[in-house]
Parts: sequence; structure tokens; C-alpha cells
Amino acid sequence: MLDENKPFSHSADPYGSKANFDMNEKKLHSQGVSGLFRQITNLLILVGILALIVILVKIF
Repeated sequence: MLDENKPFSHSADPYGSKANFDMNEKKLHSQGVSGLFRQITNLLILVGILALIVILVKIF
């Protein structure tokens, strides 16, 4: 099977993916796993705001 018809079968920069991986690994080690923690924090903030709105509507 020929790879000629596959547009992304060969990388233009063979070391680019390694450099990208190294940069992402460095960022992960310096900042930690921020994605899940940030989503959970945003969810808790949203739930708190919604609860505050519901409480204010019931009081007034």
C-alpha cells in the first residue's frame, strides 16, 4: 500500500513531534494536571452561584 495518497503520513519536521512532546511534558510537570482541577473548580463555583440565586429568590 502506498503512502502517497495519505496527506499526513510523513511529518515535514521529524523532530517536531518530539519537541512538542517535550514542551508539553515540561508544562505538565511545572503546572500539574490543571484541566480536570480547573473544570471541577469552575463547576463548584457555578453550583454555588446557582444556589445563591435560588436562596435569594426564595427569600425575596
